[in-house]
Amino acid sequence: MSWAGKRVLVTGADGFIGSHLVEALIAEGAQVRGLCLYNSQGRLGWLDYIASDMREQVDGRLGDIRDARFVESICEKIEVVFHLAALIAIPYSYIAPQSFIETNVSGALNILEAVKRQGVGRLVLTSTSEVYGTPSELPIRENHALRAQSPYAASKVGADQLALSYHSSFAVPVVVLRPFNTYGPRQSTRAVVGTILAQLLDGRAEVQLGRLDTRRDLTFVDDVVRGFLCAGECAGIEGETIQLGTGTSYSVQQVFDAACGILNVKARAVEDPRRIRPAASEVLVLQCDPSRAAHKLGWKAEISLEAGLRRTADWMRANLDLYRPEFHYV
Repeated sequence: MSWAGKRVLVTGADGFIGSHLVEALIAEGAQVRGLCLYNSQGRLGWLDYIASDMREQVDGRLGDIRDARFVESICEKIEVVFHLAALIAIPYSYIAPQSFIETNVSGALNILEAVKRQGVGRLVLTSTSEVYGTPSELPIRENHALRAQSPYAASKVGADQLALSYHSSFAVPVVVLRPFNTYGPRQSTRAVVGTILAQLLDGRAEVQLGRLDTRRDLTFVDDVVRGFLCAGECAGIEGETIQLGTGTSYSVQQVFDAACGILNVKARAVEDPRRIRPAASEVLVLQCDPSRAAHKLGWKAEISLEAGLRRTADWMRANLDLYRPEFHYV
C-alpha cells in the first residue's frame, strides 16, 4: 500500500514515538491528523519541534482520548488509525492507577468504538512488552502468558484484550503492536537511556539509576516507526499481536557502560532507592523473539545499540535546554 494521500490519524502524536511516526507518514505522502492532549497554551508537544514544512502539513487536534464523542469526531473520514495515546510512566502508575485505567483502557475503548462506527480500514493499537512481567522463558514470544506487575502493565493488558475482543466480536480490523523498550531522540529522561545520557551530559561523575542488573531489549525509534508503518499496511494481519524488538537484551549496567564509551567520559552508576520499583513489581528481563514480525511484516531491527545511543546522545547534547533538570533523575 502506498501512503500517498491516505487519511491517517495518529493519537498521541505529541509524544515520543508518535511525533516520529507523524514525520515518517508525512514523508510518505500521507494526510496526517494528530491527536495531542489538550492544553491551554495550544502546544502540540514534540510536534512543535519537527521541521516547519512538516509541521504545517499536520492537522493537529487538541483533545482527550477519554472523551468518546471527541474521539469519534476525529476518526471521521480516516482510513488508518495508529493509537499511541497513553499514560506510560510506571512509577506514576503506582501513585495514580485510576488515571491509567481511564486513559489506557477507556481510551482504547473509545478508539475501538469510533473505528467500528466510522468503518476505519485498519487500527494499529500500541501495546508494551511490560505486559509479560518477568517471563518464564526467553526469548519472549507473542503467546507467552501475560503477567502484569504494575498498574501500568495491567492497564495495557486490559487495552490489548479489549482490542482483540473487538476483532472477535465485531470484526474490527485491529492489529496489536507490541514494541519492546523504544529509545531515541525526544524520549523522556524518565526512561533509562534518557536519564543515563542526560546525567552524563550534565557532567555527573555519579549517575543515579534504578536497578543495574535488569535487562531490556532496546529498539531504536526509527526501527519501531518502520514497524508501525508495516503494521498499518500489511494485508491479512487483522487480529494478530506482533512484537517489535531486536532479540537481544542488555543490562542497565551494560547500557550505562556503552553510553560512557560513546561520550568518552568516566562515571559511576549508583542504584537510587527512589528509582527502584517495589520488589514484586520489578520486571527482571525482557527479550523479544522478533520472528513473527519478520514473517508477518517483513520487518527486523537494523540499528545497533551503539549507533542508536550515539544518535540519541548527539540529539540530546543539542537539545538539553528542552528538558527540565529537576526531572532528569527521579
